[in-house]
Amino acid sequence: MSTRIDSTQAAIIESLAKHRALREAPQPEHQWLAEHGQLLRYELGEVVTSKDRLAPAMLIVFSGHLVIRVDRGAGSHKIIEWQAGEVGGSLPYSRGSVPPGDVVAEEPTRVLSIDKELLPALTRECPAVTAKLVHLMLDRVRQFNSSDLRDEKMLSLGKLSAGLAHELNNPAAAVVRSARVLNDSIAEAALSTRQLGSLRLTEAQLDAITSLRDVCMTRSAPTALSSIDRADREDTLAQWLSVHGADEEHAQALTETPLAVADLDALAALVPGEALDIGLRWLAADCMMRSLAAEIEGAAVRIRDLVDTIKSFTYVDRALTTEPVNVAKGITDTLALLEAKRRQKAVKVWPDLPADLPRVMAVGGELNQVWMNLIDNAFDAVEQGGNVSVSAHHEGERVIVKVVDDGPGVPPEMQGRIFEPFYTTKGVGKGSGLGLDVVRRILHKHQGAIELESREGMTEFLVRLPIEPS
Repeated sequence: MSTRIDSTQAAIIESLAKHRALREAPQPEHQWLAEHGQLLRYELGEVVTSKDRLAPAMLIVFSGHLVIRVDRGAGSHKIIEWQAGEVGGSLPYSRGSVPPGDVVAEEPTRVLSIDKELLPALTRECPAVTAKLVHLMLDRVRQFNSSDLRDEKMLSLGKLSAGLAHELNNPAAAVVRSARVLNDSIAEAALSTRQLGSLRLTEAQLDAITSLRDVCMTRSAPTALSSIDRADREDTLAQWLSVHGADEEHAQALTETPLAVADLDALAALVPGEALDIGLRWLAADCMMRSLAAEIEGAAVRIRDLVDTIKSFTYVDRALTTEPVNVAKGITDTLALLEAKRRQKAVKVWPDLPADLPRVMAVGGELNQVWMNLIDNAFDAVEQGGNVSVSAHHEGERVIVKVVDDGPGVPPEMQGRIFEPFYTTKGVGKGSGLGLDVVRRILHKHQGAIELESREGMTEFLVRLPIEPS
């Protein structure tokens, strides 16, 4: 609890004359502040104003350090502070919003407290002080806005990182797995090639073997088989190999090839005995190598496409300037980056994004932050297996984008506050309350607008953006 410090008005006036923000005010205004203020001391760790209440007074800081720290999902950090020579708390003409976190003294702090009930009188009696405080209030708003945008970017980056890590993990694991198996297949192919060469087969026999290799290259392997079907296929091939005197261990490798029993029958008619066993061994190794190489190529292409998507989404190689932006491409990239989350909840997405949609003038990376927030929120809102539709169309001089989900809806009493900073309908720790506020600010910056319509089973966010001038 703060301690009132007994001090003469002359001493307070002397401190005001040295105060960095207010020292240039005339002496009569310093006199008024000294007469109407209380000199208070806050100890280290003391809460000056809690986050659940309005600041009761203006605080002219003479010494010490006051800080607001919050955790919006990107880690606890300082968003604003007041040190000696600065002014905090309630200010004239401010809307009196509740602070986003506790105001805490991070060292012993001495302030002159002016009750907010006296602020109307202050504006009449102290015009020079008031003018300075208005500038300070504008600086504070800019600082809060900058902090909000930074935090929301960090949260968006977290969503991107989680989704991208999940999407990259599968193709990266496929590359590692296939590369390891490929080493064994190369060694097996080299050994069977030497053995095959020592058999002195006829041209017809060699043609029969190589023709099956061509089948492996042109016919698709049975990758869609269930585990039961795959086991049945392996058993059938093992039985065939046993009947024809070949090594049954080839069955596992041959199961992964597109070769059918009829193909093997045709080969056995021309290549009998030991030659058949070695020929099948060579075929299995060769087909496996080609299959693994194709898997590695496919996984690498997937990784490349994901990297291209993230570069396109973030505009990483572009300046932060307004330019013609392809809205459909931005939404498509966003859906790709949220694919892991979509699969996790089995959400059905219904996109309707015309290829001939006019471009809008925007900072592409910022606009993609809008789509990320709206679509991610829709995925959060729906139940397992729910539906989300994302559509865009051209209407007059604007592009209209709609993100609609079939979740429980936003209660009517909450709809009026949904775009307020720090307000969230999600559970504790699940939402920062910043996403929709940042969306609104980004759209306002781009001369756009956002509307909400919600009821049980349907929530629609409608975005309007001006198109690129012709």
